[in-house]
Amino acid sequence: MGVGTDDLFGGAPPAEPATPGSYGEPPRGRRLPEATRLGPVRLAVADLARSTDWYQRVLGLRIVERAGATARLAPQHSDRWLVELNELPGARAAPRRGRLGLFHFAILLPDRPSLGRFVRHLHHIGAPAGAGDHLVSEAFYLQDPDNLGIEVYADRPRDTWRRVGRELMMATDPVDVHDLLEEAGSESWSGMPPGTTMGHVHLHVGDIPRADEFYAETIGFDRTVRRYPGALFLSAGGYHHHLGTNTWAGPDAKPAGEDEARLLEWTIELPREADVDAVAASLTKAKAPARRDGADLIASDPWGTTARIRTA
Repeated sequence: MGVGTDDLFGGAPPAEPATPGSYGEPPRGRRLPEATRLGPVRLAVADLARSTDWYQRVLGLRIVERAGATARLAPQHSDRWLVELNELPGARAAPRRGRLGLFHFAILLPDRPSLGRFVRHLHHIGAPAGAGDHLVSEAFYLQDPDNLGIEVYADRPRDTWRRVGRELMMATDPVDVHDLLEEAGSESWSGMPPGTTMGHVHLHVGDIPRADEFYAETIGFDRTVRRYPGALFLSAGGYHHHLGTNTWAGPDAKPAGEDEARLLEWTIELPREADVDAVAASLTKAKAPARRDGADLIASDPWGTTARIRTA
């Protein structure tokens, strides 16, 4: 959903620098630690060979583990996998609308030149992509062979971020692709570079107030953006967002079926075991579905989307 700067901030008070601590609405109780980061996503796909080929050829990831119907993929020169593909033979492709759960997962490149090289690579192989300048980042959007959404992006320097009141300024403006390609220089794309991470996950939810209660008040994220229509963005440690939630799937949206390609789980990584225990206690207090898997905590939001919460 594209909403530009003028649509969101026209008539708003003057923007100010988004210095650390000047933006964001914390939960009433315990907050997630500043060092919170995201880990891998696990996906169900219809054809493992087809998907591994696409994730290597288009995204530039590489297989670092493969066993049976499962493959794990990481950036080049790294064994820290970002995506796990699990074959579900005959699975139906994810529909473009009408399903709760994954909107997209977002792979964060280390710098703007890397993003420019990626975009030039997409052009060379003829891979279609959407684009958006979000003021805090520049992003390109793809659909994998099962129609699962993927964002590849690079952040703008934090000293360029702006705020209106306590709300971080984010929008969807056109990307200056020519300038981005100029910054890429002459170096060719050679796959996802070292330093590439999982930047954020964006989910379709049933309603924003319940998403706010679960992800902010129970899990402990700060709210960073409320102004975007039908959406709420949340983060830890002053990031623009580790999590996006939206109601754009429609009022009658249902969770993905067991026979559909889908997000199986995403991962929140915390610095200490005590931080995981604190989230577990908060989930218990809220009577939210959660269980232990060894030292990891497995939690489900009100619409059945699963997050693994663990130490980094």
